[in-house]
Amino acid sequence: MQATQEAVTFGGLVLRSETLRAIHTMGWQQPTPIQAQVIPVMLEGRDLVGQAQTGSGKTGAFGIPLIERIDPQTRDLQALVLVPTRELALQVSDEVRALGRGRGIKVVTLFGGQAIERQFADLRRHPHIAVATPGRLLDHMRRSTVSLGKVRTVVLDEADRMLDMGFLPDVTLILNAVPGQRQTALFSATIPAEIRTIANRQMQNPVSVRIAAPAPTVDTVEQFYVEVAEEDKVKALRRLLQEEAIESALVFRRTKHRADRLATTLGRHHRVGVIHGGMRQGARLSALRAFVERRTPILVATNVASRGLDLPEVSHVINFDVPEDMETYIHRVGRTARMGRPGTAITLVGQHDTAMLDELRRKLGPSFKRHRLNIYAR
Repeated sequence: MQATQEAVTFGGLVLRSETLRAIHTMGWQQPTPIQAQVIPVMLEGRDLVGQAQTGSGKTGAFGIPLIERIDPQTRDLQALVLVPTRELALQVSDEVRALGRGRGIKVVTLFGGQAIERQFADLRRHPHIAVATPGRLLDHMRRSTVSLGKVRTVVLDEADRMLDMGFLPDVTLILNAVPGQRQTALFSATIPAEIRTIANRQMQNPVSVRIAAPAPTVDTVEQFYVEVAEEDKVKALRRLLQEEAIESALVFRRTKHRADRLATTLGRHHRVGVIHGGMRQGARLSALRAFVERRTPILVATNVASRGLDLPEVSHVINFDVPEDMETYIHRVGRTARMGRPGTAITLVGQHDTAMLDELRRKLGPSFKRHRLNIYAR
């Protein structure tokens, strides 16, 4: 009897067999805390405000009930997920598409920087779910190439980032175009007053779910520093890449020009990608996909990659340039040790970085250790 129960549930959550097969194919064994709390609420059709960080499993938390409640036999757009960035739109689309593949559920991704004609073609295939950035969705609405009249569920993902990026007026316009009789779920790392206003105006008695923010820099990430002369940092990095068991590494630089130079240098001996805000969107997306698929296990990045991107299997974060402040350090290091996996962060400290090194030592305490390969120390 126990074996039968395990076969038809995901951590006790009874789901369609097609969804369960997709979950198991994706390697998910048990729901994360936010999934365990959010999925039952959304399956009931209730509105929800979820406070959780990127990497907590929240895409699965809303993606699974979306897939469960979609009717694949109709040709209507039934669910809408709004996200702040193009990269996040693609990541969410990929995950939701994988969850719904067994039921024939079609997902369209709408974002700026991609030829709109391609999106016209995707919309003509009558998708069931749209994952969109607000600006591009409004563009389609003005062109009458998308209809929200049959949307039954709206998800606002990373609402605080949409606030920071000035998207809330666009979000309000979109929500006003969706039928009032709908389910609305909002996810945000923080819940500032403006987000609460959206919830109060647009939602009906929402259930609140709060998952305590993980402390990756203390609990789940091994953190090291290497004191090294600035001119020897490339040598030190290459030594780390050779001697550490690095499966996938994000290497952070402060500027796009420095990121390009380092990627070129490392590219002579390693498979390396680069991502920064100065690149064309297509190049950024290609670099991101190559990294996720392990075709380029090293990705040199500026802080564009320290927030918002859910990269669940990064084994190492390497701060080639010391971060500007403690908040930046936390966000960079938070790219590793996702979903219970181990992770390592290594910071290369040059001769001009002593003030930041002192702050890191003070804030992180004994968890911030001198690396065994500290052979270039001053």
